[in-house]
Amino acid sequence: MGALNLSCYYHRSHQQHHLFQSHSPPATNFASVPIRRSRESIYPTHPLTFHQKRNHSNLLVLATTMAANVQEDLPLALDSTSEPPPVFDGTTRLYISYTCPYAQRVWIARNCKGLQEKIKLVPIDLKNRPDWYKEKVYPANKVPALEHNNEVKGESLDLIKYIDTNFEGPSLYPDDTIKKEFGEKLLSYTDTFYKSVTTSFKGDGFDDAAAAFDYIEDALSKFDDGPFFLGQFSLVDIAYAPFIERFQPYLLDVKSYDIKVGRPKLAAWIQEMNKNDYFNQTRRDPKELVESYRKRYLVPVNSLVS
Repeated sequence: MGALNLSCYYHRSHQQHHLFQSHSPPATNFASVPIRRSRESIYPTHPLTFHQKRNHSNLLVLATTMAANVQEDLPLALDSTSEPPPVFDGTTRLYISYTCPYAQRVWIARNCKGLQEKIKLVPIDLKNRPDWYKEKVYPANKVPALEHNNEVKGESLDLIKYIDTNFEGPSLYPDDTIKKEFGEKLLSYTDTFYKSVTTSFKGDGFDDAAAAFDYIEDALSKFDDGPFFLGQFSLVDIAYAPFIERFQPYLLDVKSYDIKVGRPKLAAWIQEMNKNDYFNQTRRDPKELVESYRKRYLVPVNSLVS
């Protein structure tokens, strides 16, 4: 669960991929990628209770880490003609696809921990993947995969937890037991969320998708100490961000369905996520996302006729 094989098939043109966009459509729309950083958006400005102080301290560290944002030049994706990296040479590597939402989760977590120089990105071209990736790196032949301590681990939800607990940097998960339990419930729901929404892509019905986004709205209403799923920014936000990034523009463009209407908590969450530079570094052009989903879900009828 959480890794993607051939379903992460979108084509990427590195030369046309822009991490940062200068235009700023409405802030509550995932189609915008405003380039700004707000420490106040990371942690609450109102007084904290005693039980919130420890998590608040972690978020202060996260805000400081984000303020020291590391800009990086992204390497070109490796394909069947590329030589393999020197595997198991002591370097920690994160194998991703720039277009895969599951890999994007782990990429975001790496960035938020400030590990750009500790964990090297190795992008793989999934449409023309090198044979050595399966043979020498990860037999499952999927992304994401993390090479660390002479081992390779997979599955995106497992990897974001692994990076959070095994590497330096601000904690991305709360200590509070109630929040932890709710966080695990939300992480377990991600697959159901994905399936419920994408089912609506294949027909005219919105019941499953609407119910899924209503679930998200209710989840975002549970804690009142911040705009995120667990109040403060966490792995749960990282787990959902790549999918809502894709679902919002597609449903709006193709189905004329605005996921924010009647869901003020979700609208506020999107607005706050738009302020996270480390998430913005991993994002793609919304038009490209919409087009990729069009190709995937709106297959012309005549193409099915043999």
